[in-house]
Amino acid sequence: MTRWTVSRARRLMLTVTVGACALAATAAPAAAQDRETGAAASGYLNLHQCAYYASSLDDHFSTFVTPSGDNRYATGTKRSATADTTASCGSGNGNHNPVPLLHGVKALNLGAGRYLNLQQCDYYRSASTDRFTTLVTPSGDGRYSTGTKVSPTPETTPTCGPGNGSHLPNPGLSGALALDLTAGRYLNLHQCVYYSERHASHLTSVVTAPDTRYRTGTKVSDTADTRPDCGPGNGDYVLIPILSAVKALPLT
Repeated sequence: MTRWTVSRARRLMLTVTVGACALAATAAPAAAQDRETGAAASGYLNLHQCAYYASSLDDHFSTFVTPSGDNRYATGTKRSATADTTASCGSGNGNHNPVPLLHGVKALNLGAGRYLNLQQCDYYRSASTDRFTTLVTPSGDGRYSTGTKVSPTPETTPTCGPGNGSHLPNPGLSGALALDLTAGRYLNLHQCVYYSERHASHLTSVVTAPDTRYRTGTKVSDTADTRPDCGPGNGDYVLIPILSAVKALPLT
């Protein structure tokens, strides 16, 4: 091989090598960007709210996912390709019975924005220490409305209805959680149910509110949670494991 041919071959190899390095350098940011933005969530989060009431105790409580130990309070919460319009709720235990007026379902289009803004509204009646929670506006009573929605912007303050004049909003147990739908593959909905023997009263929490003794582990992550993460309660209201649960919903 002549000196001219060798020199030309070396220049050609250098050009190919530099070109390959440039290609690798430009490909890396694209991969990083894909990881940063995450896979787009799709379909509908059908969030079912089921309300129960025991007249003998004057005690309401709500479920949003099926309890781990008592499917008599089951809900139809799921992700699917279609939007649900009617709440699917268990039959109760014969003492606590369904209250259809306070049931609700919200079909949240997961492709409508980056954030799932979960808004928890707690309503309390001091005369009988009775309370209940809403995450979606009840189908039969808009006075207990919530602002739960999917949107491009995160929200930090819950929007709650005024109540009925007897059951009034309780800010200490109401809260807003802005979940970034690009942060992982699963929406882990944690439901924590507490009971006060002294007041014969239940309390349900899905979103951590200002009173963090009733905190929950609700989050978006790349792993599917299998056990509910719940705060300890206040010593009067104590955690009821059979009514607490977690549901891991795939976002795509």
